[in-house]
Amino acid sequence: MSRLITVLAIACTASAADPSPVTYAQLHEALTKAQGEANGGFSLHMWATVVDRDGTVVAVAHSGPDRGAQWPGSRVISAQKANTANAFSLPGLALSTANLFSAVQPGGSLYGLQFSNPVDPAVAYRGDGATFGTPSDPMLGGRIGGVNVFGGGLALYAADGRTVGGLGVSGDSSTADHNIAWKVRDYLGLDYVPAGVSPTKDDNIVYDITAGVSASGWGHPRTTEQAEAVAKDLPKTHPLSRR
Repeated sequence: MSRLITVLAIACTASAADPSPVTYAQLHEALTKAQGEANGGFSLHMWATVVDRDGTVVAVAHSGPDRGAQWPGSRVISAQKANTANAFSLPGLALSTANLFSAVQPGGSLYGLQFSNPVDPAVAYRGDGATFGTPSDPMLGGRIGGVNVFGGGLALYAADGRTVGGLGVSGDSSTADHNIAWKVRDYLGLDYVPAGVSPTKDDNIVYDITAGVSASGWGHPRTTEQAEAVAKDLPKTHPLSRR
């Protein structure tokens, strides 16, 4: 019995030490604000998911008035992006899902990564659709898995430098998704990014693909000039927090 009590005490302590990095209300507010700004896409409504450092879904929200106001398929994609950014970022290096596009192509340094860690369909598609994107979304508490390799996923960093999870945003063009995700993370105050592979040494999207080849190996395809301009200015308009 004493051993059981000790195990339970340890579990409770771990839970208290690693609370959810984001609440539903915080995510919904940040997503709604970011989606309403100019992002270089189609101004579509969005899905957003946050996972903790273990890859467990802790919050899911949408910006539209109901679950049908944004692409239904983007709910799971947002979770997949959150999982990817968390899974492949560290306290010393952040990789956005946008950074992975060129690296996973044939001949790239991470070719085949997109086929690892598949989405768990039992988590992705369970539950009552009426609760999708609400404080009781059925994905909550499950490890969603999945690897996504286009814009919209960012790792989350607390003020003490810890990697505390990942954010995924989906529902517009992939480049607009990245811009919205960057703004959402900024509004959540979880953008203490240590370093990255972009020219500004962070996890911003990289536009350096010419004739199908990325100069850095971390490039992402372009969509619109506006989306590219917004991304270029993100370190100024929504600067990262620094320790």
